[in-house]
Amino acid sequence: MNVVTGEEMHQIDRYAIEEIGLKEELLMENAGLAFVNCILPLLEKKTDRVAVLIGVGNNGGDGFVISRSLLEKGYQVDVWLIPPLEKVKGTAKYHMEVFAKCGYQILNFENFTYEHFLEKLTSCTYLIDALLGTGIRGSLRSPYKEIIPAVNKLDRTVISVDLPSGLPSSEVCEVEEAIKATYTVTLQCPKLSAFTYPAREYYGELSVVDIGIPRLAINEISNERFLWTEKDVKRTLPVRKPSSHKGSHGKALIIAGSKTMTGAPVLTTKACHRLGAGLVTLAIPDVAHEVVASQIIEATFHLCSSKNGEINDTHLSDKQLKDRYDAIAVGPGIGRNNTGSFLKTLLTDFQKPIIIDADGLYYLKRYISTLRTRGGATILTPHSGEFAFLINESIKTVEENRFSLSKQFAMQHGVYLLLKGPNTIVTTPTGNQFINPTGNSALAKGGSGDVLTGMVLALVMQQQDLQPAISNAAFLHGKAADILTSHGFSPLSVLASDLVEIMPQVLDRF
Repeated sequence: MNVVTGEEMHQIDRYAIEEIGLKEELLMENAGLAFVNCILPLLEKKTDRVAVLIGVGNNGGDGFVISRSLLEKGYQVDVWLIPPLEKVKGTAKYHMEVFAKCGYQILNFENFTYEHFLEKLTSCTYLIDALLGTGIRGSLRSPYKEIIPAVNKLDRTVISVDLPSGLPSSEVCEVEEAIKATYTVTLQCPKLSAFTYPAREYYGELSVVDIGIPRLAINEISNERFLWTEKDVKRTLPVRKPSSHKGSHGKALIIAGSKTMTGAPVLTTKACHRLGAGLVTLAIPDVAHEVVASQIIEATFHLCSSKNGEINDTHLSDKQLKDRYDAIAVGPGIGRNNTGSFLKTLLTDFQKPIIIDADGLYYLKRYISTLRTRGGATILTPHSGEFAFLINESIKTVEENRFSLSKQFAMQHGVYLLLKGPNTIVTTPTGNQFINPTGNSALAKGGSGDVLTGMVLALVMQQQDLQPAISNAAFLHGKAADILTSHGFSPLSVLASDLVEIMPQVLDRF
């Protein structure tokens, strides 16, 4: 499912109309009817009054189609046109005239006092926001800058058309004032601001409806940003053949752990096993072996010499790396007190996929120039703080520009970048971006990232195409948290180990 900016959506509309030949009036009709069909389960009783707030532009035109459809179905609807009548132009005007010719009444905001308008809204159970949509440019002006905060104070169920009015549709840094929707029904393609914060908090529960725009029009304009959905997971998740054996599903090496961080390698290794890796070897410092081995019985161990309680040298020969392992994950819990020179050796000698996470990213900064010339794929899994460290920017800058900075870095260094956080983004070396819709605040806890690293490692070895493997790991990781919190776990109480333990139930759904 493509994710677009407002400008890209306008171009898609234009292509569908001018190049393919669809009528704009038909697309607007489709949009309004699709919206109504989506929200009907939310409208409890036809005796409940609905207020539709209509602005200029296509969002307002959608509002007239929505109002007419609800009235035809027997709902009690107040239709408020906020701008003066003469400001409504084009296709929106066409649908306003159709609405009027059907015998329905339009309430002109300019004909009422502001107090009377608010009083009328207070008598409604549902408010449908068709004010601005993707048409906002710059700061809000009157009367919208007064109406929007007033609507937010009414404590009513608010359903926004396409996106909450007042929100930009692109990568959002700040939000001045916008509708805080209970539900948002997005038309055809999700908008980029639905996956950035703080904008996402204004959307409420998000649904996407098809309005009949041909796939060709969407792909011609925007074919680089996608939402990775449950359908994608089911389509790409590996399935074991009856004739398979342990060697069929990958031989993994995990380089992790230190004397003071023995939990990280346990979580990564168990997660790798849970996601189907055939054979897993855990390389840890010799001083941590006894503690870690007591918690893992499925893996084999490669003991590394230690210094300061951390890995000093892996003692892995070039031949061992080439012949014994199909992919390597390095970083969880390895610490930052040594040189990390073994990472440079891995990047140079190992020509298969390497996943680098956590403290591995700290050492990677010294060798970042080697990434572009690596023979194998490199997958980086930073959170915002780690990514900010890699690119010498503030965390605030990263959070405000997650999409653009991820794309720039991945393309520059030729890596797959999994930028963790709400709506984790997977960016390929070619700049395509895949957004993960699963997960919740239960994942904001130490150890969650270690679990994800093991999951990525396992799936990378079992899928030929790396992007689906990485995106599937992110999706299932978030899904585990969603299932836990829907089955009695508070987000406060979920442990990283719970994610590993519930993984059989998650996989069973797919």
